[in-house]
Amino acid sequence: MEITTPTYEERALQALRELGIPLSFATRPGWPLQIECDELVSIGRDMFDREQRLECTTARQWETMRLAAEREGIVLLVVSAFRSFDYQQQIIARKLAAGLSIEEIVSASALPGFSEHHTGRAIDIGTPESPPLTEAFADTPAFDWLTRNAQNFGFRMSYPAGNKFGVIYEPWHWLYEDGDE
Repeated sequence: MEITTPTYEERALQALRELGIPLSFATRPGWPLQIECDELVSIGRDMFDREQRLECTTARQWETMRLAAEREGIVLLVVSAFRSFDYQQQIIARKLAAGLSIEEIVSASALPGFSEHHTGRAIDIGTPESPPLTEAFADTPAFDWLTRNAQNFGFRMSYPAGNKFGVIYEPWHWLYEDGDE
């Protein structure tokens, strides 16, 4: 008997079934699968003293951008970087267990298999001037600096206000585009 390994898409759909989430949430327009990166490098500790990792080129570009901001007096902190498929599934399970509806969850968190964090190219950025992962980040000098300069380092904000995915405005979430987009 031959044992076959499920495809990444099959794995994502199975995770949704295990979570009790209708498969229609995975087939919404514009929600591409985000393949989990398996070649990651450390970028040091985040603002909560947790080890964080990114894909190699993204890590180099992040450090270059962070140092450029620092030279201008801007502090950019890592809040979150790579997130595994399994960890994303745990996040969704915790939110469901807390009583959030799937609609509430997907407006703020990607389903397992669909998070840009899986790619190792997404980073949630914070600064000492605002609480992490809040819209208040948009009112900081760090956000102003990013909106003027991040594209020079290959980064773009994934979820601006009114984005096509229906995700809440996330001024802290930035994706490195390696030219393959």
